[in-house]
Amino acid sequence: MKKRWMISLLTPLLFGCLPSMGLPNGLGPLTPVEGCGVGRIDDYWVCTWADEFDGDTLNSAHWNVEIDGNGGGNQELQYYRQENIAVQDGKLIITAKRENFSNRLYTSGRINSKYKVEMKYGRVSFRAKMPGGLGTWGAVWMLPTFNVYGGWPNSGEIDLLEYVGYSPNVVYGATHTQRFNHLLGNNPVSNRSIANAETEFHDFDMIWSPGLIRLLVNGNQFAQFQYTPQFNSAFPYEQVFPFDQDFHFIINLAVGGSWGGVQGVEPLDFPTTFEIDYIRMYQYDYALVDVEVPTTPINIAAAQFKNTIHWARSTDDGGVAYYEIFVDGSYYRKNDVNQFTFKTLNVNQTYNVQIRAVDFGGRVSSLSDGFSFTMA
Repeated sequence: MKKRWMISLLTPLLFGCLPSMGLPNGLGPLTPVEGCGVGRIDDYWVCTWADEFDGDTLNSAHWNVEIDGNGGGNQELQYYRQENIAVQDGKLIITAKRENFSNRLYTSGRINSKYKVEMKYGRVSFRAKMPGGLGTWGAVWMLPTFNVYGGWPNSGEIDLLEYVGYSPNVVYGATHTQRFNHLLGNNPVSNRSIANAETEFHDFDMIWSPGLIRLLVNGNQFAQFQYTPQFNSAFPYEQVFPFDQDFHFIINLAVGGSWGGVQGVEPLDFPTTFEIDYIRMYQYDYALVDVEVPTTPINIAAAQFKNTIHWARSTDDGGVAYYEIFVDGSYYRKNDVNQFTFKTLNVNQTYNVQIRAVDFGGRVSSLSDGFSFTMA
C-alpha cells in the first residue's frame, strides 16, 4: 500500500515530533523530513514533505498523472498525456507540443497529488521556470480533496501561480469561492512582474493559516487573501472563504483556453516547457515559538446572514488555530474563522453566547463577554 502523506498543523505527531517542551497540547519540536533540500526556513518553518524531482521517473507515491482529452474544463486545446511529463536533471518538466492527437492539435501534461499529498495550513515552497509562447497557460494550484461545501467553486480553489504566455514576465495568484470566482468576474487576483521569468528559475511561497493566505515570489509578497466577516456579513463564511479543509496540488501546462488563449495561439512557439525544480511543505514549529495565550475575542455581533454571529480576530504569537463557541456556559461547537452560524438551537429562544480562542500550542484565551442571541 502506498504511503499517504497528510499535513495538518493540528496533527504534527505524524511527523515524529521530539519529546514535548510543555505546550498544553503536548507538541514537541519538529524534525525535518529526510530528503528535503532545505530542512528549515527562518529557523521555525520545518520541512514535513518534499519532492525534489530526483531520479528519472515521477514519484507515483506523490503524484497521479492525468490522462484527459477534454480540454481541462476551460475550453483548452491540449490533450493531457503521460508522454509529455518527464523527470530529468533534478526537475519536473512538462512539455506542450504542437501535434495532432485524438482530435486535438496540441498535447501537454498535468499531474495531481489527490489522496497522496494533502495539506491544511502551513507553508508551500517551490521553484519554477515559466513556459514561453503565445497561448501557454502554466499553473501550480490546489483543489479540495473532498468537496465539503459542494462542487467547484463552492469548496474553493487556490492558485499559487498562474502564467499566461501573452503576458510575459508577470506571475498571478488568485482564489475562487462560491461568492467570488472568475465566472462571476469578481474573484480576487494579484500579480507581480519578475525579470527573466521564462529563462531563469524563481522562488514561490504560499503561507496559509486560518482565514489568511499569502503568496510570495522571490521573497516578496504579491498577494494576500484574508477573511474579514464584517465585510461579508450577508454570507456564511464558507461561501466566501472555504479554506479550512484538506487541499491537494495540481501542476499543469495548458494551451489556449478561456484565459491562456484570449490573444490566440502561435503554433511556431511550440514545443515549450514548464519546469519545476522542487516543491516542499513546511509546518511552523510551535513548540519553539508559542509562549503566549491568545487574546480574548471581543466585539461579538449579529451578522446579516440568518442566525450568524461574528467577532474581532484574536491575536497570538503563533496564530489562532480555532475558536470555541459556548452556549449558556456549555461548549457547543468550534470554528476556524471568526464567524459562526447556529443551526441546531431552538427557534425563538434566547441564549448567552461566549467565545474563546485556542492557539496551535493548545493555549486557551479567557471566555469573551456574553452576547445575547435569539435563534430565528
